[in-house]
Amino acid sequence: MSDKEEEQGPKSTFTTYMAEGDQLFQKGEYVKAIESFSMALSLQPDDKNCLVARSRCFVKLGDAESALKDAETSLKDNKNYFKGLYQKAEALYTMGDFEFALVYYHRGHKLRPELQEFRLGIQKAQEAIDNSVGSPSSVKLENKGDLSVFHKSNGVQPKHLKHSHKKESKKHGQKMGKYEKTAKQLLGELYSDREYLEKLLQDEDLIKGKIRTGERVQDLIVGCISYLDTRTAFWQQQKPIYARQRDRKLMQQQWNRVKHKPPSDPTRYVLTSLEDIDTALSAGNAEGGLKKARELMKAVKEWSEKVLPNKTEVLGNLHSCIGNALMDLGNMDKALHHHEKDLELAKKGDLTDSKSRALDNIGRVYARIGKFQQAIEVWEEKVPLACGGLEKAWLFHEIGRCYLELKRYGEARDYGSRSLTAADDISDEKWQLNASVLMAQAELKLGNYKASVLHFERALDRAKLLQDDSASEAIQKALREARHRVTP
Repeated sequence: MSDKEEEQGPKSTFTTYMAEGDQLFQKGEYVKAIESFSMALSLQPDDKNCLVARSRCFVKLGDAESALKDAETSLKDNKNYFKGLYQKAEALYTMGDFEFALVYYHRGHKLRPELQEFRLGIQKAQEAIDNSVGSPSSVKLENKGDLSVFHKSNGVQPKHLKHSHKKESKKHGQKMGKYEKTAKQLLGELYSDREYLEKLLQDEDLIKGKIRTGERVQDLIVGCISYLDTRTAFWQQQKPIYARQRDRKLMQQQWNRVKHKPPSDPTRYVLTSLEDIDTALSAGNAEGGLKKARELMKAVKEWSEKVLPNKTEVLGNLHSCIGNALMDLGNMDKALHHHEKDLELAKKGDLTDSKSRALDNIGRVYARIGKFQQAIEVWEEKVPLACGGLEKAWLFHEIGRCYLELKRYGEARDYGSRSLTAADDISDEKWQLNASVLMAQAELKLGNYKASVLHFERALDRAKLLQDDSASEAIQKALREARHRVTP
């Protein structure tokens, strides 16, 4: 690229770079996806969705620090931005900071209890914490082998590294210690790289040199060893939920050979598979998520409840995933069927959370196909199950919107008021905006023009606060009409 071309900056639009990045992410081309998202951010530096998307790419590449930086930037203006909270938790989890990750998974779950990602995050973080407590390898890393505590800029070589080549020669012919065996097992092919890096540290002339960027060779080698040691501890702690790629391939081969035999730990296998399905659906890959969910359902149906004690709950969860994927693909009839199966299983197993989820999704299908009365009936059944201000603000608003579509303006206004109260309780500006617009529209239809103006004005204030230009424009247009009617 010439200097003139570089000065001209991005050649396309923000939306185009975002779409390109999303496609590359789905293909697994994370480095290229980062380039596209970076170009998008050069046009709109504070776009929260783009920051989260790039953070996801960094997590996939193992660059947890960059992932955390992007996630925290996405939360700069709104600490309750749920996508940013989830991504911050994922970055912290990838770094091995399971306790802090658990805090942010819980924070996100409190805000958006209907999202499965936060529930799964809480489970995997808690299990990683439980597994790492008292782990010999984690203690050893913390006290002796975690080189990341040394700053590259201080120019001081840790004492245990100065003499590492002497110790290494003594150890070379000895039996491998418990930690080294664990490291070899977890790092796999990377273990030979770790050994090679340790041998490089013995070359005193080499480690005194610098590379073209000015970074010392010794710092570079120490950083690489530190990274591998950190991954060793992380993979050991992470193992209960996530098997590495090689393990997954091996499990798949064994599964293909013995079709009807469940894996050694079905619960773990199900959690891993559900995580993969959620990842696909969250990334917009509805077809991929649908395929994975159907494959898992086929396997789970063959297992007894002795093998999988929570089989009913898992099947309901899978019906929910399949239903959501079909909704995204526009197949509403089949989506409704699967969400109704989820509800049936929830009632059978007396699963309150699952019942709430199923009613939520059934209502969404009815609303999408224009059956507003059915949506109202389903969602009103869900009302006693709603927990948390955010879920209530959303639910009351959606019921109110359905009443508005049915021209039952009094009920629409009442539910708008309930939605606004819930949004005020949690100081959620987005839902304060939505509820105010709903109430303004209902009051306008009822002929209460002054009340309508007041609600539109409040909505406009929220839209400006959120810097939502499209909402501001639409509200201003409606506000002019309402004011015109107030004036004789």
